[in-house]
Formats: sequence, structure tokens, C-alpha cells
Amino acid sequence: MVMKMDCIFCKIVNGEIPSYTLYEDDIVKVFLDVNPDVNGHTLIIPKKHYQNLFDIDNDTLMHIMDIAKQIDKLLKDKLHTDGLTLVQNNGLKQEVKHFHLHLKPQYKNEEKLLPVEEVYNKISA
Repeated sequence: MVMKMDCIFCKIVNGEIPSYTLYEDDIVKVFLDVNPDVNGHTLIIPKKHYQNLFDIDNDTLMHIMDIAKQIDKLLKDKLHTDGLTLVQNNGLKQEVKHFHLHLKPQYKNEEKLLPVEEVYNKISA
């Protein structure tokens, strides 16, 4: 599997950096963003290092979207979300140059931002 040693997401995949993992298979790892915009802000990353949308293969991209649907259901069940925004940056706005999809839950009523560990405990309960 292709990895970049200086990539923070590759280090998360390798277990060098801990994460609040919600799901993992041979292709992707799904974990809570440690600097969330909203409760349940989740990232889906391919385990193989792809820089951006223009670098990733279609099979992996479709798998990521299938997993996004599963995680949306999990967030609805555990956090009672009312919607979901998907964000994927390329180029200038892409802080980490490893393809990743943000899942940002929406809530009818504004939610107080909770510590990530507390959100993780609600989801994994």
C-alpha cells in the first residue's frame, strides 16, 4: 500500500497517531475530526495515499461514498442529526494533501460543541 511518511493521515492509518475510529476496512478508515466544526464531524480517508480527487480511482471513490451513507445512518441513530453536508477540498483549501471526505452533520437546533471524546462515546455506545 502506498503511504507517505510525512502525511498525518498515513500516520493515522499506520496507527502512529491515535484516532477516534468509527469504521475501518481494507480500503478506508473513518474517524472523528479532532478539530470539529460540529458534533460528529467525521473524516473518511482511503488507506492508500491519494493526494486529491484527481488522483483517486473511481472504485475507491465509490466505496468512500457507500461508507458515507453508512456513517450518515450511524450519526442519525446516535446523534439524532437532521442532515449532512459532504465537503471535499482540492488544492488551495486542502490542508492535508491526502484525499479525505468531511461528513458534517446538521442539526435543527444549534448544538453546543462537545469534546470529541464525549461525541465518540455517544456514537460507540
